[in-house]
Amino acid sequence: MIDARALRAVCLEQNGAGEEFPFPRSPDLSVFKVCGKIFALTDLTADPLSVSLKCDPELAPQLRAAHPEIIPGYHLNKRHWNTVALTGSLPDRLVREMIEDSYDLVVAGLPRAARLRLDRDRPRRG
Repeated sequence: MIDARALRAVCLEQNGAGEEFPFPRSPDLSVFKVCGKIFALTDLTADPLSVSLKCDPELAPQLRAAHPEIIPGYHLNKRHWNTVALTGSLPDRLVREMIEDSYDLVVAGLPRAARLRLDRDRPRRG
């Protein structure tokens, strides 16, 4: 089951990702960004834990229909964002894939120069 520590780790392992706490009225709200653009939001102290993730607008309703733990993004554009309850019901692999997809969607929308910089700064394996 993905807990708060694992969620933070998965978000921060994305290339160029950082964590901020930009909302003074919600000091526990973690915002994960790449190049200044949000790809995940969560209150890591919440019980139950949930995370809001960007999603392809055509895939979002399919995920919601298949999994009751996935609902339209809370206080976000419902077409582009899902909120995912991390209660242990969803496979960790699916949660990880949704985080990676959210990150990839945000990166795809970045200016070309920013994408190239991220690609250049990506750690090489092997």
